[in-house]
Amino acid sequence: MDEDTTPDTFRREWEAALTELELDVAEIERMLAEDHVPLAASRWEPPAGLGPLPEPLRARAELLLDRQADVARRLSEALVLSRRQARLTETLKAGGPRRPVYLDAAG
Repeated sequence: MDEDTTPDTFRREWEAALTELELDVAEIERMLAEDHVPLAASRWEPPAGLGPLPEPLRARAELLLDRQADVARRLSEALVLSRRQARLTETLKAGGPRRPVYLDAAG
């Protein structure tokens, strides 16, 4: 085994890859918390020759996967809300809805 393929090297490379993904997820989480949906995200590509995930990093990777799934769900919800707001804005620009939105039953 040469110096570039030691278990410590694989672990350091995996730690760096997981850190990069965690930073990306944290950035999206921050944007969602500030009600700012990112327009585009860069696609993550695993480093070449990364090898199998070292077992000691499994829990970290699973936690990151859960965070990514949560962010994906929240992004989907934000996009649906954004589309609804855009449709409402277009309706209002066009003169509003053609029928009343509210009915005053008490007055």
